[in-house]
Amino acid sequence: MQLLAFALLFVSSVQVNFAGFVEKSGGVQSYFDVVVDVPVKDSHSILQINEYNDIDVHKTTAQAKPQRYTPDWTSLDSRPLPSWYDEAKFGIFVHWGIFSVPAYGSEWFWWYWKGAKKPEYEEFMKRNYPPGFSYAEFAPKFTAEFYDPLEWAEIFKSSGAKYVVLTSKHHEGYTLWPSKYSWNWNAMDVGPKRDLVGDLAEAIRNSTDLKFGLYHSLFEWFHPLYQRDEKNNFTTRDFVELKTLPELYEIVNKYKPSIVWSDGDQGANDVYWNSTDFIAWLYNDSPVQEDVVVNDRWGSGVACHHGGFYTCDDRFNPGKLLPHKWENCLTIDKNSWGYRRNARLSDFLSTHELIKELSSTVSCGGNMLLNVGPTNDGLIAPIFEERLRQMGDWLKINGEAIYSTLPWTYQNDTFTPDVWYTSSKDGKTVYAIVLVWPQWNVLNLGAPEVSSHTKITLIGYDEDIDWVVSPPGIQITLPAKSEVSSDVAWVVRLSNLVN
Repeated sequence: MQLLAFALLFVSSVQVNFAGFVEKSGGVQSYFDVVVDVPVKDSHSILQINEYNDIDVHKTTAQAKPQRYTPDWTSLDSRPLPSWYDEAKFGIFVHWGIFSVPAYGSEWFWWYWKGAKKPEYEEFMKRNYPPGFSYAEFAPKFTAEFYDPLEWAEIFKSSGAKYVVLTSKHHEGYTLWPSKYSWNWNAMDVGPKRDLVGDLAEAIRNSTDLKFGLYHSLFEWFHPLYQRDEKNNFTTRDFVELKTLPELYEIVNKYKPSIVWSDGDQGANDVYWNSTDFIAWLYNDSPVQEDVVVNDRWGSGVACHHGGFYTCDDRFNPGKLLPHKWENCLTIDKNSWGYRRNARLSDFLSTHELIKELSSTVSCGGNMLLNVGPTNDGLIAPIFEERLRQMGDWLKINGEAIYSTLPWTYQNDTFTPDVWYTSSKDGKTVYAIVLVWPQWNVLNLGAPEVSSHTKITLIGYDEDIDWVVSPPGIQITLPAKSEVSSDVAWVVRLSNLVN
């Protein structure tokens, strides 16, 4: 590789992000492939940049002190994102809780019924339950009797995902672990009488190589301490000190999640939630300090501005390259994150739609977190399982275009729509993910610039394919669609391009 730059500098002047981003002083941001031997503070280092945007930072001191972070966003945002997260690209989200018992409408059932008082939900309760029935009475029916964590782990592994995030507690406040801070409203005291979080964590770690993460809701709709703090305009913090923070410390110390996925600030700022203090502990002193990643939902105004990776909003997919690592969380059931009995076939995203979402997300530098909602008795419904296994089948063939890749110079093709690009880390190979099979088996690409050294192949097809330069780009003749191994999306591998 041709060396473009070589300099001696202080690492403290450059923020190095494992996810592939470098933020220089003054707010200038560039996208790079990054390898850092160790965090370096107050020591000279050599920064080496080559033509493929690879960066190697080699410490020159004999020993460097571990970086410690202060409880403010400037310091916390300077922490490099652990490289495993950007390399993973694809994870599974699991929304499970008491809302899986009524299994109607969405996981926001309790709020829509008793908070917003939506007529649809009130009528549902009148038709199906006796007068005076309370939400707490659903809990004994949350049996998880068919819950097999090893089966879940096998399904998730088969999907091609590299990490799993389980809702340890949603906005209803019910914890899927035996929390000391959720008396009689947890999975050990009422319902399945078992530690649902611990069982899945053990299964994932013992039978797969997936990372295990936990979602946690900051607020709870109807908790009296939260309601009192809210009434006081969040000038009191009893709910945070007695409920939210103790739970967060509890799940980290007990289950050691590689992801802490926060949600539900409900209009209260990060000062109320004491978010920066918790994250500083997570990065400095927790049992997962070197491995853990966090998202950006830590208080009003924080999302899309601070955190390890940005989620910004549900189903966030900007369709363009962003200067910070981000995640697109979406759900197979387009209308609900939790399981619902009233779903129709048309409510579920097709495998083609899911692969399109994954391709566009990864092309633009993001990860995709795909949600399923298990039933109250612990089953992953067949349609969810089918979608996950079909994703895995596609990734077994085409995974090299997804895992550990970087965004290329172009995200979309300049000539043919529904083509998304990714690049290998060394920059020598570009992948064109083709979402629509071209007419007459002829694919025209406008973005790649070729030379006599360029090689073009179709992943999953063993024979050579013909291509010619055809302004404004190249024309590739593909085999008959029946001869290739995939039927939903295809990947053209382009090596040794000029650009």
